[in-house]
Amino acid sequence: MTGLAPEAWPVGAAVTVGLLGLAVGSFLNVVILRLPEGRSLWRPASACPGCGTALAWHDNVPVLSFLALRGRCRTCGMAISWQYPLVEIVTAAVFLLAWLELGPTVDFVVAAVFLAALVAITGIDLRHRIIPDVISLPGILAGLVASLATQRVFWLDSVLGILVGGGVFLAIVIGYGLVTGTEGMGLGDAKLGAMLGAFLGWKALLFALFVSILLGGTVASALLATGGVGRKDPIPFGPFLAAGGLAALFWGEKVVEWYLSGFGR
Repeated sequence: MTGLAPEAWPVGAAVTVGLLGLAVGSFLNVVILRLPEGRSLWRPASACPGCGTALAWHDNVPVLSFLALRGRCRTCGMAISWQYPLVEIVTAAVFLLAWLELGPTVDFVVAAVFLAALVAITGIDLRHRIIPDVISLPGILAGLVASLATQRVFWLDSVLGILVGGGVFLAIVIGYGLVTGTEGMGLGDAKLGAMLGAFLGWKALLFALFVSILLGGTVASALLATGGVGRKDPIPFGPFLAAGGLAALFWGEKVVEWYLSGFGR
């Protein structure tokens, strides 16, 4: 991916991208809450889960409404989850990062779709312990089509990325089941791995897997050491894969090429 020089980034455009990210993040909160339950993403309108009061438009402004209401429902006083502003801020931040790296290009549009999917998957896996097929499977196709249409990633690299990303986790699932007789990592991780490979290509995917395994292992070790989880407690791996995908989107191919070239020698 080719970015633009910093002087080519109009402040107004960056602000617009940030506001777009906040709006998309607000919608992703709806996706995170409703999609796993099979509820419509469009109706009914957003309402307080405590008293059921429909939210007025001024109580549904990303981040600002949460601050104005001090994190509580205007009607019943029920606490509003920090998930809402956090998802909105994270989405705006990654959109801005993509804009600063890629500028007003088709690559930015592809990256924004990819990043929005990763944010939604992270929220859903943390909240519901699943990675929904309705995001990952269309995501595989979207990544491949984007590669064919834009040449952002060479189409063959995208195909190989799908095979490697899906195959690695499928092998882990099968191997773990054969050795232990129990289910460990789910097939949702394999489908997400294939989606990462479709968008990133196989080279950047390798970096994504490295980052996700490193982060996952570090966090799991810390949680075990502090008693945050037990040895048999499941830890969702989707968020770590998403973090690896984010890192690989911007730096993956550069790091892999640097490594393959003998550390820049």
